[in-house]
Amino acid sequence: MATHEHSTESRFGDQSVRKLGLVAAINFVGFVIELTGGLVFGSVALLGDAFHMLFDSLAYIIALGATVIARRSNPGGRWSYGLHRIEPFSAFLNGVLLIPMVLYLVYESYQRYLSPVEIDTTMTLILATGGLLINVASVYILQGRKMSLNERGAFYHLLGDAGASIAVIVSMLVIRFTDVYLVDPATAVIIAGLIIWSAVILLRESGAIFFQQSPIEPEEVQPFIEALDGVETVEDLHIWALSSQIAVASVYVTDSTATLNERDALVTQIHDLLKSEFDITHATVEIVAQQHEHTLT
Repeated sequence: MATHEHSTESRFGDQSVRKLGLVAAINFVGFVIELTGGLVFGSVALLGDAFHMLFDSLAYIIALGATVIARRSNPGGRWSYGLHRIEPFSAFLNGVLLIPMVLYLVYESYQRYLSPVEIDTTMTLILATGGLLINVASVYILQGRKMSLNERGAFYHLLGDAGASIAVIVSMLVIRFTDVYLVDPATAVIIAGLIIWSAVILLRESGAIFFQQSPIEPEEVQPFIEALDGVETVEDLHIWALSSQIAVASVYVTDSTATLNERDALVTQIHDLLKSEFDITHATVEIVAQQHEHTLT
């Protein structure tokens, strides 16, 4: 069983590394192209989309490094759970990195509002469409039934990027047919709003892990344990997450079983229950007999 679980986690980690690496490379190329186009053709909205891609690329690189470090860390000694907390830390850092980009976009949009600049809409449309295609390809690479927190962070970044590219395309079409150049800075502000949305999601999810918010309501878990034969009461149940993929629990149980073998079997039942029903892979179970104090973990 342990070998199978380790093999599954290893395959999942390998897939995560490949996905994040490929998406980081694709988006960095897109950043260089859109940055050059934004500077040459005068669109602050396209610059915003370019910087969004840059910060996304940096976010994917950080997430990639966190995934590799977490996989190679061996639990034990002072690092009793390994280095899995690097995952929420890097996700939190990704969210923080979005903030200066928002400030830049708002500032630059205000400057363009005061002094509108003529834009080459044809070339900007071509580049924004290319950026959208990069976003679609990246979303296709990352999407799946089960994503790590870092992959979800990258996924949210990509959704924001896709929305930004669409906004740039729409704004260029409006400018092309109306010559209202203020649409460009207005679009940049909309992109800034998308970035803030991404940052809030990342900071909320990673913060929940940092502050040890339970990923599952303990009230949902307790009745399952109480339903096991021999369990009298469930006390001091705690559940927290080391990362988006690893949940941990500790529980204190009083029981009415008569023999040590029965208590051993009950410990195994509780472990199996927590894993099969709630995907809690690490648990400390303390069992105390009602009349004769005896502890098993």
